[in-house]
Amino acid sequence: MKSTAEFMNNAMKAGLTVPAFNVPYLPMVEPVIRAVVDQDSFGLIAVARLEWIKFEAQGPAAVMEEFKKWNEPENVRIHLDHVPVIDEDNLEVDYLSIIREAIDLGYQSVMVDGSRLDLEGNIEATRRVAEMAHAAGVPCEAELGAVMGHEAGPPPPYEELFESGMGFTDVEEAKRFVQQTNCDWLSVAIGSIHGAVSGALKDKKKVSARLNLDHLEKLHQATGIPLVLHGGSGVKQEYLLAAIKQGITKVNVGTEIRQTYESALRETGALSSAQDAVYDRTCWLLKDYFGLSGTRERVVGEAG
Repeated sequence: MKSTAEFMNNAMKAGLTVPAFNVPYLPMVEPVIRAVVDQDSFGLIAVARLEWIKFEAQGPAAVMEEFKKWNEPENVRIHLDHVPVIDEDNLEVDYLSIIREAIDLGYQSVMVDGSRLDLEGNIEATRRVAEMAHAAGVPCEAELGAVMGHEAGPPPPYEELFESGMGFTDVEEAKRFVQQTNCDWLSVAIGSIHGAVSGALKDKKKVSARLNLDHLEKLHQATGIPLVLHGGSGVKQEYLLAAIKQGITKVNVGTEIRQTYESALRETGALSSAQDAVYDRTCWLLKDYFGLSGTRERVVGEAG
């Protein structure tokens, strides 16, 4: 079976992106996979540590079990998203054991997030995870820079963040980081923000984020590997489509489908209605937002 790394490289060469759909609730897995298949696309089912800490994903084993029930290997792979070295509440995380567990469970790509460390600490943590993942034939994603939004308390005004370039990934640091860690994909900060995950803010509509495309181009030239956009929900479509042409090969989508699920469940009380809503929204994202309907073969080839 071809690796997720091959599919990502194919997507980058074709000027396409691979959407990674985060599933904070297990019943979201089936409708997302069904939508990807029905749109003849390719995507990742992703779960981050915070989605079993702050929501109801339960953990890597539970998500893998649900994924196996509905897996369509020609269309989807499973990805371990954000496993922080230091988490959103500034607590240390036993990140190596979580990532090792996921690899042993059969996750097909993993992410370590050392972005709250200094540069040297992030390089060292990422290098260790990349070595562990590569020994198992699994690609490793890392993060450099600060995609805001998961921190406790209200964030600064968005325009202030964007205009100041607060947390943006440094180009020279990115070049050195990739060389010294051997990571396969790099999540970069260029203007997107994460959706809030706690308190009243978690139900609020995200701001319409912009992306600094000039900065992205410099990062793409400096690194030469697939780049990742976290906080993909809410980014203005014109910026997103341009960013994909400039090296954003994976886009994380969380808030867009999480709030859809929660809202439908709250309004109807019916799990099936919430799943139908997630299916419809995922189809819309693939077809009308990303423009990825019918692109599966360009990513996976004839025999994925």
